[in-house]
Amino acid sequence: MFRRLAMVAAVVAFVSPAHAEKWDLSTMNCQAFLSQDKDTMNILLAWLDAYYKEDDDPPVIDSAKYLANAKKLGEYCRARSHSHLLERILSWARRAVGGF
Repeated sequence: MFRRLAMVAAVVAFVSPAHAEKWDLSTMNCQAFLSQDKDTMNILLAWLDAYYKEDDDPPVIDSAKYLANAKKLGEYCRARSHSHLLERILSWARRAVGGF
C-alpha cells in the first residue's frame, strides 16, 4: 500500500496541474496507449510496474526489467492495436508475479 501511495505522489509531483489528465486504463486499448507522448507513456508504465508488484516486494525499480516489460508491451500493442491494454497485462501478471 505504501508503495502505491509513493507512486501516486511521484506521479503527481511530475505532472503539473495545468496539464493534468485522467487515464482510464480499464478502457484504454493499445492504439490509445501508443498514441500517448513519451512522458505520459512512462507515467503509465511506471504505474503498471508498481501496481503489479507484491505488497512485500522491496521498493526497488529494476530498470532492466522495466525496460524489458515496456518493450514487450510495445511490441504486443504495435501488433494488436485494438487489444485492451489491461487484458494483456493481467494475463502476464497472472503468469509472473512482480512484473507485467
